[in-house]
Amino acid sequence: MIEDALDSILGAVSVAVIVLTALSAAHTVVVPRGTSVLITRWVMAAVRAVFDLRLRWARNYGERDRILVLFGPVTMLALPGIWLALTLFGFTGLYWALGVRPWQNALLDSGSSLLTLGFRESVGVVTGCLQLVEATLGLLLLALVISYLPALYATYSRREILVTSLESEAGTPPSAVRLLERLLEADGIGLLDGYWHEWTRWFNEIEETHSSNPILVFFRSPSPQRHWVTAAGTVLDAAALVCSSFALGEVRPSHADLCLRAGTLALRRVGDYFRMPAHPGAAMGDPVAVGRSEFDRAFDRLRRAGAPLCRDQDRCWRDFVMFRARYEATLLQFASLTTAPAALWSADRPIPFHRLPITRRHAEPWL
Repeated sequence: MIEDALDSILGAVSVAVIVLTALSAAHTVVVPRGTSVLITRWVMAAVRAVFDLRLRWARNYGERDRILVLFGPVTMLALPGIWLALTLFGFTGLYWALGVRPWQNALLDSGSSLLTLGFRESVGVVTGCLQLVEATLGLLLLALVISYLPALYATYSRREILVTSLESEAGTPPSAVRLLERLLEADGIGLLDGYWHEWTRWFNEIEETHSSNPILVFFRSPSPQRHWVTAAGTVLDAAALVCSSFALGEVRPSHADLCLRAGTLALRRVGDYFRMPAHPGAAMGDPVAVGRSEFDRAFDRLRRAGAPLCRDQDRCWRDFVMFRARYEATLLQFASLTTAPAALWSADRPIPFHRLPITRRHAEPWL
């Protein structure tokens, strides 16, 4: 009786492991949403903990970048391995509960079925059916991974196109002021509207792809000095400068407003997966991390570049603080989480945020 009860408990636990593993794979690969799947979160956090140990001996940013460039790919390779291992041991428990003894035989039956090797014959109808189910599940897991990786890298490539183009427009490291100077030099203010539309689409795609596939957050650019976080910060700061400081009589910054809102929403919704608070508290008691003297220098450079600026510089500063406060906290936490290269007004002043979430609880409401 006791042995039968233990077999029943083991069978129930094994079924739960198999079901949870299948759901983890489906939610991670198929469901178009960043759902709270514990297995996926645990694997990501465990791999990051290993990389953090290695980062302790990194002496400069170049070494840290060379280490972290492998984090995203290694995590993506670790996930299928974990799914297969959990499935293997889950079915091993089921075979044991059905009377396959000793445990080595149960393990071999599971491995033969999962990898479709077929070197173990079934000893009964129930065991044979279970082998067919396991073989089917193993093939589905492999098919999901094989189809998922090309789509993931295609999304990554689309993201990097604009990040790469920003280098010629905003310099290395990118600067919002330099970006506006070069745009004004190229075509006055006529080039700005189309620019905001282009980056609004980029932010919308970031929101959709990086919340559905959060591992993309950690995929780094081919060049160590380029990064999607610093690119986002540069464009958002440029849009905030236009919205706060450009004279409405010369250029209506409505398209910059749209870009600013799209970028703010994208960062916050992707940050929600990582339980990233939208308002962790301003550093040093200031409303934003950018000081008034930095804003004044940027204002003077834009004036010399021929930008149609408002006359009331104090009001421009207050408006800039209001716009910047909407996205700054999330941006600076992403700069810390991803170890982005130093860039003016973003990764040169990150807000510490390193611990990946391992529970389902989401961040505090921010809308």
